Amino acid sequence: MEKLNTILEVEDLTVYYGTVCALNKVSLFINEGEIVALIGPNGAGKSTALKAICGLLRPFNGEIRSGEIMYLGRSIKGLMPHQLVKMGLSLVPEGRRIFRSMTVRENLEMGAFIANKKREIGERLKRVFELFPILNGRQGQRAGTLSSGEQQMLVMGRALMLRPRLLLLDEPSLGLSPNYVELVFKKISEINSEGTSLIIVEQNALAALEVAHRAYLFEGGRVVKEGSREEFLKTDMVKMAILGR
Repeated sequence: MEKLNTILEVEDLTVYYGTVCALNKVSLFINEGEIVALIGPNGAGKSTALKAICGLLRPFNGEIRSGEIMYLGRSIKGLMPHQLVKMGLSLVPEGRRIFRSMTVRENLEMGAFIANKKREIGERLKRVFELFPILNGRQGQRAGTLSSGEQQMLVMGRALMLRPRLLLLDEPSLGLSPNYVELVFKKISEINSEGTSLIIVEQNALAALEVAHRAYLFEGGRVVKEGSREEFLKTDMVKMAILGR
């Protein structure tokens, strides 16, 4: 697919953890309104790419060695995560990472720290509860008592409180029951239908490809294939290596 109104572009990104090369000249892009899936085996570099994009890995400590990350037409390489949040870029981390002792509502309000008006926070809460009705009835419940699937809804809702233009999801189906996996990807499609662009890192490649417009296959810190959902699903190499067929 050609670049049309590109929201994010990564060019020749190389990342090291100490002396180990985690990403080797990785390039990718996402157009406005797209869902792009990053798939591949464990340790292939998918989550590292997300961490570099959202500012958790930086050039000043030697992690990002070379390459460029462009968001909304400007370089964001080296910016801090809180700066990127204010630019409309939000991450749903692997493993959920909720504030377990805080209530559901308090967790969601933590996601609206850049909103400065009570009315604005209320409007954002209303939208999250419309998207995830189960959270509405659990506002006063401690987040740590929720099921894994409910916690995933909560962490996605918390990220949406930032009203992101680009949402990054790291292994959103990890550890969830089949019913919740189906629900998570249904909600991903709904979020996208309202205009949010998304990048998904996902081990469940088939589920990710069912909602993604395009995908990148990572292997050994490199992108070894890119293409549309349809191209991936009909490629024997991908079926054997990723989908187990």
